[in-house]
Amino acid sequence: QVQLVESGGGLVEAGGSLTLSCTASEEFFKQKGMGWFRRPPGKDRTFVAGISADTWRTTVARALRGRFTISRDKTKNMVFLAMNNVQPDDTAVYFCAAAGGPVPPEGLYDRDYEYAYWGQGIQVTVSS
Repeated sequence: QVQLVESGGGLVEAGGSLTLSCTASEEFFKQKGMGWFRRPPGKDRTFVAGISADTWRTTVARALRGRFTISRDKTKNMVFLAMNNVQPDDTAVYFCAAAGGPVPPEGLYDRDYEYAYWGQGIQVTVSS
């Protein structure tokens, strides 16, 4: 069964740092662009960051640039989201996703319809 499993979430104080990890269960994820999304309480899911299959291209939501960084370790089939200087507005359920569906899977994407595989999500809570 194809799976994406997030880890590393939890409670963090404002101004602190946290790194989320996503482990893919299948080797074919190495050929796919990967991304992170988040859903704050009572709000819609939004794009956070994406990385291409070849790791050469990344993109981060404009409002999060300078604080959030995406990376991947293809040898371990893992993707990471490093979050620095977190703020209470960063409180959300964070989702890992892998590209697929109507787009070439190896690309760099920032729309949820460009992702075909999703993790269950992990809670990040930032206290003020």
